[in-house]
Amino acid sequence: MTIAFACVLFMGLLPYVAAGIAKKGFDNYDNGQPRAWLAKQTGFRARANAAQANLFESLPLFFAAVIIASVMHAPQARLDILAIGFVIARIAYLICYVANWPTVRSLVWLCGLACVIAIFCQI
Repeated sequence: MTIAFACVLFMGLLPYVAAGIAKKGFDNYDNGQPRAWLAKQTGFRARANAAQANLFESLPLFFAAVIIASVMHAPQARLDILAIGFVIARIAYLICYVANWPTVRSLVWLCGLACVIAIFCQI
């Protein structure tokens, strides 16, 4: 498995980390209606849930970029570095979202997007 493919696997799992943060402690958690419970949350729980949604939304473009670049035989070392950059940016994004640092969050979001665009530029 290449580093870039490992990053794809990691990114596929990262939204579940955000979900775990949103449900931390399970204060009056309703497993019968988890989405309704999450919709009522405020503070860090609401931000973690929003981060979860955004992390899921970022996956298709990243997955497509890595797969297409691999199929087109883009330089593996560059692909790996850019995929790691994306992962680091998205981890930072989650931290910034939960910590309520909106300006920094927007900057690291942009860094993640730049990594995906750069992956496509390797094709």
